[in-house]
Amino acid sequence: MAEVLLFHHAQGLTAGMHAFADELRAAGHTVHLPDLFEGRTFESIEEGVAYVGEVGFDEMRERGVRLADTLPQGLVYAGFSFGVLPAQKLAQTRPGARGALLFYSCIPISGQWSFGPWPQRVPVQIHGMDNDPIFVGEGDIDAARELVEKAEDAALFLYPGDQHYFADSSLPSYDAEATKLLTQRVLAFLDRV
Repeated sequence: MAEVLLFHHAQGLTAGMHAFADELRAAGHTVHLPDLFEGRTFESIEEGVAYVGEVGFDEMRERGVRLADTLPQGLVYAGFSFGVLPAQKLAQTRPGARGALLFYSCIPISGQWSFGPWPQRVPVQIHGMDNDPIFVGEGDIDAARELVEKAEDAALFLYPGDQHYFADSSLPSYDAEATKLLTQRVLAFLDRV
């Protein structure tokens, strides 16, 4: 069984984030689900991103990185949208990563925003909707394609639709069918890492 450090999206640690973590736990995995927003949740992505901007994107990312220091190595790092920032940084820079799960977002592995090249033998899955105005429209899909092209063990899964937070069952953007498939793929990934 895998041990997962899962970071929430910009609307905070919602009931849907808890539900997703509980599904992984029900399959026998250990899941750490920290609250980087210290109890705050937001009604919209824009409000959450504004809060992250107030605190500072670098500081918010580093909260997640510091949190990992309290846990053993050998983790799978997972992040939803904003949560991809600390998850991907940890997967790429903390020794012993067993894998990465990146939902709705991906940081380039080359260029200005990069944490460096993708480490060898660290498998990764990236999940997003094919018409998501953020994932597709803001270029994350291009970063995901580059990662899949250059990493040894990487997969990009696109789901039909235009929602960003489609796997959060507590939000109006939830897509049950896409989430069911995403969850099957994630559990298969965790079973093999």
